[in-house]
Parts: sequence; C-alpha cells; structure tokens
Amino acid sequence: MRSVRPWVLAACLLPLLAVLLALLLALERAPRVAAREQVSPADVARGVALARQHDPRRMQPGQLRWVALGERDLDLLLHQAARRWFAARTRVQVQPGALTVQASLPAPLGFWVNAELGLRQTAGVPAVDHLRIGHLPLPGRWALPLLRFAAARHGVPPEAWRATDGLEQVLLFQGRLLASYRIGPQTLNQLRSALLPPDERLRLKAHAEQLAAITRAWQSDSASLADLLPPLIRLAAERSATADGDAAAENRAALLVLAAYALQQPLADWLPEAAGWARPKRLRISLQQREDFPLHFLVSAVIAAEAGTPLADAVGTWKELADARRGGSGFSYQDLVADRAGVRFGEQAVRAPAQLQARVAAGLSDAGLMPPAADLPEFMPEDAYLARYGGPQGAGHLRMVAEIESRLDRLPLYR
Repeated sequence: MRSVRPWVLAACLLPLLAVLLALLLALERAPRVAAREQVSPADVARGVALARQHDPRRMQPGQLRWVALGERDLDLLLHQAARRWFAARTRVQVQPGALTVQASLPAPLGFWVNAELGLRQTAGVPAVDHLRIGHLPLPGRWALPLLRFAAARHGVPPEAWRATDGLEQVLLFQGRLLASYRIGPQTLNQLRSALLPPDERLRLKAHAEQLAAITRAWQSDSASLADLLPPLIRLAAERSATADGDAAAENRAALLVLAAYALQQPLADWLPEAAGWARPKRLRISLQQREDFPLHFLVSAVIAAEAGTPLADAVGTWKELADARRGGSGFSYQDLVADRAGVRFGEQAVRAPAQLQARVAAGLSDAGLMPPAADLPEFMPEDAYLARYGGPQGAGHLRMVAEIESRLDRLPLYR
C-alpha cells in the first residue's frame, strides 16, 4: 500500500486545526463581564412606569410611539433576559451613534464565551458594526444567524423575533436610546407567543387543572399556602420524571399558576386559550393567618424563578416603599419577611429543582415556609422609615435585612 502523500494528510488536518484554533481564540478562562450589581428599588420603579406607559393592550394598532431608555434601564432589561434564557452576564454601553453589547456565557470545562457586538446608528434600525467572540473577529453579517442559533438552542421561541418587527427608528445618544415603533394587529399575540412557547402553555394547563381539582374538592372556603403548594409541586415532580421533563420549568409553571390565582388575575388575561380550562373554586389563601403574606411570597417567588434574585430582592423593597409613599399600609418588615421567603423558594425552584420538589412533597407547614415575623415593625410612613432605618442602603435597614436572612437560614427548606 502506498503511503499517504503529505499534502493529502495536511489537507485533511487543516480544517480540524482551523476549528481548534478558532476554539482557542473564542474560549477564555474567565468572564469579561463582572457579576451584576444589585438592582435598586428605583430601577424597579422605572421599569414598572415604562411597562405601564407602553402596555401594548392600551395602544391602537398602527399608532406611532416613542420610548426613551437610559443606559442603565437598557442594561438591566437585557441582563434579565440574558440571565433568564442563556444564564449569561451582559453589559450595555450607549454612546452617540453607537451601542455596544458585551456578554459572558458559561461554557463546558470551566471556560467562558466572551462576545462583543457593536451596533451603529442608521436612518432606521442600527446596523452591525463589529462582532468579536473572545479574540476571534467575525464578519458582522454572522451576528444575527449566530444569535438566532444560540436562542433556539436555549429555548427562545421563534416568535420572539417577530415582536421587534414594529421597530422603525433608533437614535443613540450619550447614555440613552430613543426608539420609535408601531404596534401591529398581531403584535400582542406575538408577544404572548414569545413569552409562552407551546411547551410552557402545556405546563401551565396541567398545573391550572391540578389547582382547579384541588380547590373544588376543598371542604372549606379558606386554605393555607402551605396546603396548596405541596400537591402542585408533587405534580411538577411527576411531570419532571418523564423523558423530556424539565424540573425547573415545571416548578416555575406551578408557581405562576398559584400566583395568578392568589392575585385573582385570570390566566386568560394574557393567555386567551386558558378561558377554556377548568376554573378553580375561589378560596381565601393565608400564610401565618394573614392573607397578604401569600401575595408577597408568590410574587417574589415567581420573579426570582423567572429573572433572578437581585430583581426579586429589589421588588420586595420597592413594594414596601411604594406602600409607604402612597399613604397605604406603610413600610413593613413583616411583609419583607414574606418577600424574602418567596425569593428563597423561587431561587431553589430553579437552582435545585429536584431537591425542592422532594422537600415540599414531604409536606409543609406555615412555620416551615416562612419564619416568624410578628415581632418586626410595620405600618411605617416613609419619613418614619427613613428616620429610623435610613432607607434601602441605611445601616438600620441592612441590619434588619440581615436579621430576616438569619431567620430564613434556620429553616430546613432554605438550607
């Protein structure tokens, strides 16, 4: 047999060497984007105001609208989306005529993929200026296909891309972005589809029907949150055990269904097909004999499970500040205990989903779900809260938060 000619061997090895070289240039040992700083209550307040102002349900199809986003607002929005779908860290910088997005995604064997995408302003939507992954420069035209590929691999529904169809113009200034858009007749349905892909809808339906069955069989008109959570989480565990089961996704669906029920917000408000699902019987839900605690717990749990705990922490403090400012119930550290317990539960629901399922399936009590809070101050107007505790960054407030965390640490469910 003749020996293989050297040039034939080289031709076979060159593509492999090229791939290995590309990987060496693309992969790095450390992330370039640092871990996210804490989200503040002021960040949450701005986000809520923007969501209300640009709620697509209140807009006429075809109406031209403008939205202004500061660099931090844009940075936080992108970070929450990247964390939810890619478990990635991101950073956004907005300069006159240019926008830069940096992202760090964990890769196997302890490596990181560090990407940088540069956009430049045009007469319409921004165009790609440059794309770099690690030390490897890539053609700008590859940016969208690579992003679509990564999104598909991480479960982002294709409909998510259609939600940007109405974007007409983007203006980039120092530290802020101004964009114009129009809402089309199908935009709301596209947004719903993007937020709730088919497999997620099936999960929600399964848990909604379970909740309906539980409440219809209930013998009284009230129930503890500790009574309702175990059967839903047990269903999540059963569905997770199938070949294509996803324990974290099942836990999220259970929490979302229960939160919508506790808030008396029908699932059909944002998922029209849910109007045909079995309807639960209305019960009064309590936690430690209070009906407001389940609301705090479940809202925080859903946010933590969906978007990460920094946002959920900030939402809890923001809700209390809003109550204090509006002349409502006032700032309450008792409510904050329920918020923080919900954050812990939601965090474990996605970070250690099988472990949480096993612990909850064994049974819960009010005391095991949330530590005692009756001795903590509440009903404080904003001026009293600021004078006594110094606001969200005050030493007094931080001491109270540390005490709450210590109480949570003592509960077996959150260890």
